[in-house]
Amino acid sequence: MTKTIYDKYDKQRITALPKEEFLGRIYTITTERDAEKAVNYLMTQSILGFDTETRPVFKRHVTHQVALLQVATHDTCFLFRLNLFGLSDAIVRLLEDKTITKVALSWKDDIHGLRQRGMFKPGTFIDVQDEVRRIGIEDSSLQKIYANLFGKMISKRQQLSNWEADFLSDAQKAYAALDAWACIRIHEELLQLQKSQDYHIIITKNENESETQADYPAASEQEHEENLS
Repeated sequence: MTKTIYDKYDKQRITALPKEEFLGRIYTITTERDAEKAVNYLMTQSILGFDTETRPVFKRHVTHQVALLQVATHDTCFLFRLNLFGLSDAIVRLLEDKTITKVALSWKDDIHGLRQRGMFKPGTFIDVQDEVRRIGIEDSSLQKIYANLFGKMISKRQQLSNWEADFLSDAQKAYAALDAWACIRIHEELLQLQKSQDYHIIITKNENESETQADYPAASEQEHEENLS
């Protein structure tokens, strides 16, 4: 069945969508020793999704370091509480790895934040923002991209919660795990769409255009570049 996607997804439509959930296992890592064990497991996987969380800032001239690093497989997510034990050697080893497919969103920003905790040379990462642009999606937020591809809402209610709290709530854990896992789902869906070409892009109306929308069928990557130029 041909999938319909939009170059720009209407944010107002998202609230009406069913909520997405991560139904896998979630492990919270609070020590270097446990981080070593978790990384050893993660290094055996074929694909990993990454994300980070930082305590929000509500005052000027106040900054916080990355508090949480989330790393997900298809069915498991590890939440590394960096505010408790920092950027351990095991985590640096994972971040510098060049053998595993690792996907994230806006990863350059996350790298900048992680480097405030310790220097490392980033390994191989795929940024899904780059991938969606190749098929004509212009949105850059995880919530819009996910809604566009899967018709489900990723709730952002926990985004501004305290990620340095003594104990993370179940809601925080579920939110954090979902963001990392969603990157894997997006990446794999994009690979399938590019392979099958069984999709079409709806080009939404811009404010200065008279037409309501233009509907373009799926095309090769070169053709997409010509259509969107």
